[in-house]
Amino acid sequence: IVPAGGTVLEVAPGPGFLSIELAQRGLDVQAVDISKTFIEIARKNAADANAGVVFMHGNAAELPVRKESVDFVVCRAAFKNFTEPVKAMREMLRVLKPGGTALLIDMRRDVSVSELRKYVNGLGVSWFSRKFMMMTFRGMLIKRAYPLEEIRRMATEAEWKDVRIETTPVGFAAWVRQS
Repeated sequence: IVPAGGTVLEVAPGPGFLSIELAQRGLDVQAVDISKTFIEIARKNAADANAGVVFMHGNAAELPVRKESVDFVVCRAAFKNFTEPVKAMREMLRVLKPGGTALLIDMRRDVSVSELRKYVNGLGVSWFSRKFMMMTFRGMLIKRAYPLEEIRRMATEAEWKDVRIETTPVGFAAWVRQS
């Protein structure tokens, strides 16, 4: 998906672990987060790992990145928190080079409680951790997530052509390629 030495943009990297891992694999990595605190944490983590990642402050709906400048855009576990999700999707497409790919991964609201419980029980964590995770998923995260049909609608509105959406036990992965 990403050519050797290619450019990657991570949208909403949080503490920056994925961006750091990608940079350590020889990719040119930039990351944009709306949280100044996360940017500071990510910069420290990258420095500690001796990884050359450029962390920038910015909004996913107005990425501070040039048009057609990256080979791959990735956003994990943050989409449900965006205030302007369709604009964010358009921005991900805007910054992709022709032939570039964007990948959006998050939870989906239409996950059943039984599927969620099965997923959490399969993680191999303690009883307390399972209870806490179920409470967190059901009480906060799932409520913020979008159902699959809404994700499809937003992708269409954002002009994601030939989008491929795969479901996971509790989430989705949406792929689009820039023409």
